[in-house]
Amino acid sequence: MSILDQHWFSQVRRPGRYLGNEINAIKKDLSKVEVSIALVFPDTYEIGMSHLGLKILYNLLNREPWIACERVFSPWLDMEEALRRERIPLFTLESRRTLSDFDIVGFSIQHELCYTNILNILDLAGIPFLASERNSRNPLVIAGGPACFNPEPVADFFDLMVIGDGEAAALEICKTLRRSKNQKLHGRKGLLEEMRHLKGLYIPSFFQIEYSDGGDIRSIESSVEGYENVRKALLPDIDVYPYPERQIVPFTEPAHDRVSVEITRGCTRGCRFCQAGMIYRPVRERSLQSILKKAENTLRMTGYEDLSLLSLSSGDYSLIGTLLKDLMDRYSREKIAVSLPSLRMDSLDKQMMEQIKRVRKTGFTLAVEAGSDRLRKMINKGLTEEDILNTAKKVYESGWKLIKIYFMIGLPFEQDDDIRDIILLARKVAGLAGKKQKKAVLHVSVSTFVPKSHTPFMWAPQIKLAESRRKISMIQQGLQGSRIKVKWNDPRLSWLEGVFARGDRRLARSVHEAWKLGARFDAWGDQFRMDLWEEAFSNAQIDPDFYLYRERSPEELLPWDHIDSGVQKRFLKEELRRAAEAILTPDCIKKCLVCGVCDHQAIDPVLHTEEDTTPAAKESNASFQESPQKYRITFKKTGSLRHLGHLEIVRTFIRAFRRADIKTCYSKGFHPMPKISFYSALPVGTASLEEVLDVELDGRADVDAIQTKLNRQLPEELAVMRAERVAPSEKKPRLKESRFHIFAFGIQFEKNLMNRFLESENFPVVKTDKNGQQEIDARPLVGSLSLVADNEIEMSLKHTAGRGLRPTEILKAIFRLKDEDTLGMETVKTGQILE
Repeated sequence: MSILDQHWFSQVRRPGRYLGNEINAIKKDLSKVEVSIALVFPDTYEIGMSHLGLKILYNLLNREPWIACERVFSPWLDMEEALRRERIPLFTLESRRTLSDFDIVGFSIQHELCYTNILNILDLAGIPFLASERNSRNPLVIAGGPACFNPEPVADFFDLMVIGDGEAAALEICKTLRRSKNQKLHGRKGLLEEMRHLKGLYIPSFFQIEYSDGGDIRSIESSVEGYENVRKALLPDIDVYPYPERQIVPFTEPAHDRVSVEITRGCTRGCRFCQAGMIYRPVRERSLQSILKKAENTLRMTGYEDLSLLSLSSGDYSLIGTLLKDLMDRYSREKIAVSLPSLRMDSLDKQMMEQIKRVRKTGFTLAVEAGSDRLRKMINKGLTEEDILNTAKKVYESGWKLIKIYFMIGLPFEQDDDIRDIILLARKVAGLAGKKQKKAVLHVSVSTFVPKSHTPFMWAPQIKLAESRRKISMIQQGLQGSRIKVKWNDPRLSWLEGVFARGDRRLARSVHEAWKLGARFDAWGDQFRMDLWEEAFSNAQIDPDFYLYRERSPEELLPWDHIDSGVQKRFLKEELRRAAEAILTPDCIKKCLVCGVCDHQAIDPVLHTEEDTTPAAKESNASFQESPQKYRITFKKTGSLRHLGHLEIVRTFIRAFRRADIKTCYSKGFHPMPKISFYSALPVGTASLEEVLDVELDGRADVDAIQTKLNRQLPEELAVMRAERVAPSEKKPRLKESRFHIFAFGIQFEKNLMNRFLESENFPVVKTDKNGQQEIDARPLVGSLSLVADNEIEMSLKHTAGRGLRPTEILKAIFRLKDEDTLGMETVKTGQILE
């Protein structure tokens, strides 16, 4: 029996996370490929499916006919419990095969707070934790992502780790493994010996670490000659590699529910606190034509209504003004919004704001980082208070009612006056919003600074937990009674992140101990358990203060010194000196700073100017508009898609209309929505043979063509049964009654109890949900009820204005069943009556 057919499956939180079979997912026959890879994101589906890197690798690898690449995400706590209870190994979404069946299990490690999730995934798949305990019968366990730039705290768990751009290494790893399998070479060590020649691959077992009596590192020695350090893999031109235009469209809403186009990789600004700005050097822009083409294809193939232009600093793209205008000229009439999720205040101008708001005002989030001009100079953020206030004024004047601003506390050289300056600056910004609006006009987000490897501040101590709390409290109290809402990241999470950000191999045991104690989803504030981690560190004989609070000497051998990001240590030391003296370092676009990344032959910044760009053909906004026409669509919801919730069905149809190029009408106002209305919202787990929606289209269309086009864009389990035109004068009918067929597994319905219900005048049932308890009379709701077999019932339910009851809730009361009995029921809606 498939896991989707297990009686308990629809009861797990958001079962849509585990369905697979999404639009544009790729499923191959594993028996017919030469290399199989399970791509693992050690967080929930909603987080992982928001990550562009995962989509890039999934597309890149699946382009090769001899590779099958499938996806795995961390199961939520209730799903983990069910998998362990039922002894079901963790599986991929595409083939539902366990991870241990794959040649490669590859983890994407975006931050340090997912380490216990990595172990949990390995355990659920039955794969040994330590690389030293695995052999050729086990998958090759690899990792990539920014956290791998200090790989040491989890190095013992991986056979190899990718340092740098994943596209440059992933395909070469698969090719090497393919060659090894074809030549029937056996032995893990021999395979790894072959892998070490690939650019950007770190093989932890080839390095031995020795520690001094004081706890710092005495030596990092390679056991393989010529493999003393690992230089990051780097794509000189990101436009050369294929981009995922046919991106997967999730059923379940991801954290960032939009299509993304990476416009730039890397950053030229040189903020001294920012690891990404150092490790992703040099800046490499896509050409304007490339971005426009990718946006066009990706929007057409996914049906998304939001386009996000991704970069570490989107406003720094050389042709951002031209790009924004061109995109909005093309897509504003289609109600497609464009957002720039990472904006520097000094790259924002009035013209950009005018373009962004042409469809709907996406949020404005601006990174200020520090409260004073002095401290911003020290971190190489050259914004002045005047710059910040001028930009905020433009945003408010352009019609935005809310701005979000990010600050950090605990930066090197910070003083209490800098915290007071955060308060003063926030009040000045909020004062620019005008006095009409009563609710919050400014959200201030505060996080504790965590020093990271490969940055000028990697030698600095992190501030203590109590100090973080004190400074957050200062900001909270200073902004009380204002139209400013203060949000903050839990300093305890920064405490744990800080331990691992500059940690060494000795920390692996503490990760294992924390996992054994039950630590999971440590990046989720409501799941984080500091007491478990304190116990884990104690059990592993680790003092977290050693990694957090001591100032390191610039001459100290650091755990990541054998990992070469390209940025040389001498440059980082010089930047630390300039920080102490509050000296700004210019943008490296203006002048090469000789940081060590570029050789100015194969590797150089890639920038695009007006001169090297062919103007894009503009599409006219003028278009003949026909009179709106209403249509009624009847569809089914069956198979695995019965586990989708109502909002998931709504999103699926909205995007299917876009992909089918069936133009819907939109509501007016700041956030236009397609005019689609559904007649009923089915419970998760309930299948239906007849569901109905009404949609208003921009002009007349052939009903057969509507059905055909939609079915090409929908899963078979969500097929359209018919489409019909609705007369403009027709009043929308009301859903009067729904008919259901219920199968019960492991129980029998007693006929005398059914008859007793049918003969009753009233039948009170207590309904408990998020609104509390309420007694509802079930008898007038039931139009008919009949036994088809001992374990099958047919019933019809009337729809009323008040709170209703689900079929299973009524049957539970009639037949005096337990909660677990209803889990064994399969409900199918067989029809409905409209009047």
